[in-house]
Amino acid sequence: MTLTLERDKEFVNQFHYDARNYEWEKENGTPETNINVQFQLVPHDQVPDGKVAAEDTAIYAILTYMIPLENIVLSGMLSQLNYIRGRQVKEQSELEQEEMAQIADPLFDLLKRLVYETTEVALDQPGINLQF
Repeated sequence: MTLTLERDKEFVNQFHYDARNYEWEKENGTPETNINVQFQLVPHDQVPDGKVAAEDTAIYAILTYMIPLENIVLSGMLSQLNYIRGRQVKEQSELEQEEMAQIADPLFDLLKRLVYETTEVALDQPGINLQF
């Protein structure tokens, strides 16, 4: 089922670009790729007036990630407040996988752009394209 969504702007809560420290990794372990999406329902009384009607749902999508590449590690957190129009969702379990993907898609697009543009500038070569 396709959701009727309105969205606030995506927000970059954290973005880290770190050179790999292989000596540190020998003692502490190699970082592993980890991408996690969480959803947080927002009670109506915590949404600014006029943003959400009684039959709507406000939900945050939160993307945290750690992406080790050859010589760098990228990590951080992105978020976005979404409004599902015309449907009340009381529990996250009420959302189908496709609906959760629809809510989270802009965060993955932003992550791809951040990684591409940051690596292009920092490494002075064509940026790295993430594939999801």
